[in-house]
Amino acid sequence: MKKQISTYIIALVLLFSNGVQSQSKETVFKTDTIASTKNIQFIGVPIAFYTPETEFGFGGGGQLFLLNKSNIYNDRQSNILFSGIYTLNEQFLFEVKPEIYLGKGDYFIDIDYTWEIYPNLFWGIGNSTPDRNEEVYNMTSHKLKMGYLRRLPPNLNFGFEYVFENHEVTEVEEGGILDAATVLGSDRAIISGLGVVFNLDTRDDIGSPLSGRYYKLNAQFSSELLGATHGYNKFFLDLRTYEPLTKTSILAMQVYSENTFGDAPFQGLAKFGGSYSARGYFYGRFTDNHMYIIQTEYRWRFRPRWTMAAFGLVGEVASNPENFFSISNMKPSVGAGIRFKLLKNKSTWLRLDTGFGENGNNGFYFGINESF
Repeated sequence: MKKQISTYIIALVLLFSNGVQSQSKETVFKTDTIASTKNIQFIGVPIAFYTPETEFGFGGGGQLFLLNKSNIYNDRQSNILFSGIYTLNEQFLFEVKPEIYLGKGDYFIDIDYTWEIYPNLFWGIGNSTPDRNEEVYNMTSHKLKMGYLRRLPPNLNFGFEYVFENHEVTEVEEGGILDAATVLGSDRAIISGLGVVFNLDTRDDIGSPLSGRYYKLNAQFSSELLGATHGYNKFFLDLRTYEPLTKTSILAMQVYSENTFGDAPFQGLAKFGGSYSARGYFYGRFTDNHMYIIQTEYRWRFRPRWTMAAFGLVGEVASNPENFFSISNMKPSVGAGIRFKLLKNKSTWLRLDTGFGENGNNGFYFGINESF
């Protein structure tokens, strides 16, 4: 969910900054540029959004652009993103996200700090947890990820990261699964470890690609030697391809997997569902050590600023990967949606989707840019 909120803020900043620059022609949006010099520009914006996990949320945020630190390989500039959010589910989120390019874009520092006070839902661990297991819990979390990547022109990136998360479960339902203290992390969990990141990106556009590939491999190692309460290893695989069918339509495909080995707390397990991974299911409705998702989406750009989409996916979670691909265990979902390009000269798209899973699971999603 944090990823979706960050995307919202970036999109709003793009909208508002474009409005400031184009007011002499046509006023699109107005905002206050608190500080603007030759090398620095700051823009603040209000924030509003909706997800099934949060209901309506609102707050404020902004972005500080470091204009003298650009990436020569694309139009991105070094920036510091920040936001404060409150939702109708009484969730509070604060985030600071610096993205700094060094050496004209040859090196990249990516830092993400999040503070969350987050009431949430839990059904237990496994691929077949019943709806009657649903329970509410409250958790306060501090999350920090620091990455350092080296660009290998033209399209490769490789680097290292440090991950730290401190989760404090502050309230659970009496007599519930978490109250029984049989689930790792049911009272507290600290994740602390190093990681390796590798990606290949040939997409023609990040917001709504029409062609190209995106391949990412990520390994994380949480260790008690670095202060973690639980030692485990986690591996991510994200493979995406975008195949043009006609001049105005494409077929987008994604294979995504998470694999966890060791004694991971439930906060570090793979979570099925949400606006990006498995539309049609509540984020975290199913959680376990291992997860895969295979999804395909047809996108038809019937007008320069309008796109229709239809998608289908299948996936599941499991305690062991050898339990995968049993037809009876697969979680399918289908859905459709529409996208609108907010500004002619910015690749920022408003996305409306609805997804339908099995056993009455469904969701309505309002977001920015494609889900993958």
